[in-house]
Amino acid sequence: MGKTDLKSIPLAALYGFVTDLGEPRFRTKQIYTWLHRRHVASFSQMTDLSLDLREKLEEKCYINSLTTKKKLVSALDGTVKYLYGLRDGEHVESVLMRHHHGLSLCISTQVGCKMGCRFCASTIGGLKRNLTAAEMLDQIYRAEQDQGEPIGGVVLMGIGEPLDNFANVVDFLTILSSPEGRNLSLRHVSLSTCGLVDKIDELAKLRLPLTLSVSLHAADNPGRDAIMPVNRQYPVEELLAACARYFAATGRRISFEYALIRGQNDSVDQAHALAARLRKLGGREMPCHVNLIPVNPVAGRDFRRGDRDSIRRFQAALEKGGVNATVRRELGADIAAACGQLRRDSIEHGL
Repeated sequence: MGKTDLKSIPLAALYGFVTDLGEPRFRTKQIYTWLHRRHVASFSQMTDLSLDLREKLEEKCYINSLTTKKKLVSALDGTVKYLYGLRDGEHVESVLMRHHHGLSLCISTQVGCKMGCRFCASTIGGLKRNLTAAEMLDQIYRAEQDQGEPIGGVVLMGIGEPLDNFANVVDFLTILSSPEGRNLSLRHVSLSTCGLVDKIDELAKLRLPLTLSVSLHAADNPGRDAIMPVNRQYPVEELLAACARYFAATGRRISFEYALIRGQNDSVDQAHALAARLRKLGGREMPCHVNLIPVNPVAGRDFRRGDRDSIRRFQAALEKGGVNATVRRELGADIAAACGQLRRDSIEHGL
């Protein structure tokens, strides 16, 4: 039987784990503080625990940690891209972005991805495994240690589909927002999904105050089928109905991601169709926002972005149709900051 990943256990469950070891409940918060506030690397550093308890923990548990394999810093805007090594030799990426309001971090939730979106580098090679809650948390902890300042916002939009790793992501969110732990409000967290309808409904039941960001990328089923295989399981109509249910349950505005691909989904007619889709969902007015993303070139893919004028025309058509839309600010262009590319290079060429 393997050792327990102690850093992945939320506080409520950790109480039971500690008492099962024959220890008093008050030890739980001590352990939790060492893990999530002091970020110790070994049980020997937990100096307010008895030697006997530290030996028990050493025997039965481990403390997850990441190894920084590569760090790239953009000369253009200071964006930082990290390639982290995991305990089993796999790798994931995080991207740190500096805004006028502070730092935000885009983290990975899986090693690879099985969703198969044709414009995405993360899905090339398929899914290797899910990340644990600790492996997601450690992307934040390591970036904060490296930068010497706190992360103010977290985006689950790196490698992987967060809702395909539902239980671990929920544990991650629970620990991240715990007052006894990292204590980051989930209002500063955005979770991106390609549209797993059943999991959107499951997430809605939790009524978490995070922002749901849905990767849409087309206004109709033929267009979405061509670039996102998930649409064959959850067509656009079912996805948007789930978004309406999510808003009804949480009151949180939905954000839609739309990667503009030249000659495929970036015409003004498609902008009009998208606006018509989004103006009313579920038969009621629902506030939403469209984040337009000029598609990133990916080796082995033939997708290309349009010019600035075509992007502006698409945005203007959406806004004329009553849908709020912005063009995502591009950061880290000189370090291939789009998710998946650094990990892919490390696999193909070695570290």
